[in-house]
Amino acid sequence: MHPTLELVTERIRERSRDTRDRYLDNAARAASEHTGRAAMSCSNLAHGIAACAAADKTKIAGDQTPNIGIVSAYNDMLSAHQPYERFPDIIRAAAARAGATAQFAGGVPAMCDGVTQGRDGMDLSLFSRDVIAMATAVALSHDMFDAVLYLGVCDKIVPGLVIGALTFGHLPAVFVPAGPMPSGLPNKEKAAVREAYAAGDVGRTELLAAESASYHSPGTCTFYGTANSNQMLMEFMGLQLPGSSFVPPNTPLRDALTESATARAVQITRLTEDFTPISQVVDERAIVNAIVGLLATGGSTNHTLHLVAMAAAAGIQIDWGDFADLARVVPLLTNVYPNGSADVNAFHEAGGLGFVIRDLCSRGLLHADVNTVAGAGLQRYSDKPELADDQLRWRPVPAKSGDRSVLRSIEEPFQKEGGLAVVDGNIGRAVVKISAVATEHWSINAPARVFLSQADFVAAFEAGTMNGDLVAVVPYQGPAANGMPELHKLSPYLGILQNNGKKVALLTDGRMSGASGKVLAAIQVTPEAAHGGMIGRIRDGDMIHIDAQAGTLTVEADLSARPQPEIDLRGNHHGTGRELFSAFRAAVGASEAGASIFANNGN
Repeated sequence: MHPTLELVTERIRERSRDTRDRYLDNAARAASEHTGRAAMSCSNLAHGIAACAAADKTKIAGDQTPNIGIVSAYNDMLSAHQPYERFPDIIRAAAARAGATAQFAGGVPAMCDGVTQGRDGMDLSLFSRDVIAMATAVALSHDMFDAVLYLGVCDKIVPGLVIGALTFGHLPAVFVPAGPMPSGLPNKEKAAVREAYAAGDVGRTELLAAESASYHSPGTCTFYGTANSNQMLMEFMGLQLPGSSFVPPNTPLRDALTESATARAVQITRLTEDFTPISQVVDERAIVNAIVGLLATGGSTNHTLHLVAMAAAAGIQIDWGDFADLARVVPLLTNVYPNGSADVNAFHEAGGLGFVIRDLCSRGLLHADVNTVAGAGLQRYSDKPELADDQLRWRPVPAKSGDRSVLRSIEEPFQKEGGLAVVDGNIGRAVVKISAVATEHWSINAPARVFLSQADFVAAFEAGTMNGDLVAVVPYQGPAANGMPELHKLSPYLGILQNNGKKVALLTDGRMSGASGKVLAAIQVTPEAAHGGMIGRIRDGDMIHIDAQAGTLTVEADLSARPQPEIDLRGNHHGTGRELFSAFRAAVGASEAGASIFANNGN
């Protein structure tokens, strides 16, 4: 094992000893107290099986047949989740063939950041993760199930499902992906049209045509943003079947994988010798593996929030220092948009996650000896599924990358260090995604231009007032201020300035999209402005220095001598349902603590 991997893992284990022990004690207690449906009152049980077929009623009431719960984020507005409409019927039939039953336990909300980008609804996006966790708890509170299948793909949905699943740590959990849509308009061309629209060179008709050619059918968006980073994490954590992340929806192979996931859930219930509850899968090693996977693939910065929150749900405490230390030894092995021009379909065909996992394991950069839902260590995840004579089989991925422009081995990485960096200084602490940024743009020393909203920035751009180098500072975008929306709307405008030879960067306590690209962005600054963070005291003209390589984030001003400005945030708290989330804004924790409303999830 690589010494840094071992060091970080042991540091996390020691830091988490008390909270992890309490979590495991709670899971063990729940398992011992879970005496089964046969111990329910007749009235309770009758309600739980009232809608079942007669044969299923008998099986479920007897408590000797595994009953599998289904928690789904299906809706038919989100392309990534529309394929889930078919899954419950597939799962019920597969469960019956495996001698079990399956019931739809409940649905969870699923919002699309692509629809809400730059709009008021985005202020609910991050908070939806914790709502999903609570909705999962409601679905499972009936105590009817021996294992659970979780159906979700996108940005906050999978992290919310994981947090909810870990709260029921005594139950086995298998995550079931839906797969990406076929490749459409190449991402590089889509980005060029966006910049042309921001510059006024094309109109809304051309922009909509380009966007619709990119996002065009059922399935996950094909760029490597937060949704597809989620799928990567589920494989690196051993929570879904090997190689299942990027198989297209509505195909025989995808259906076979869904059937196999169901059969595997049946095989790992407490009624079998292979009992594998999620509390025994997600441990300190699995969390470290997830961080390594994020770094090696250049995944979404959103997971510097979500992974922290997911780990906390298992009693495991991680921070951005763990990401930074691992980033120094984990190379970047992929080049998928926004880091490169290829999409996840090309990545999957080139060898995909199996290739990355095998390579990292071979150099001791992953914990291979972990528990997984596949029933073996992580080496099992270097295999790729295929159908042969209508039978699902797994075969080792090829020894060499199928496309070196998309996927490389450790011997020839795209970068020697991982795709993320942490910067800190007298402004605070922030995250930088460097995998998509050319090395000549990894640092900047330029005057601040302060904007209190994306709209203010766009207005200044359109007024032609950005004539020199600048760091666009956008404070009061943190979770306590307005729910921490993504500021992806700024990307095309900053890209234009950079294309025109300006040195530009973004500094904010808000988030950027998982598709954040070529402009240097120090994001998720903590402490946030609404909690008195120094980013709120920066003024126009202050010289800002950001250096991703050196890990520094400083301003040439004595911010401590300045009063915190009084900003009226009430306009951010009304409309589009934001009124209902005042309790969330009041309770939410800091970015480095996962921006969660849960305080260590009771551990």
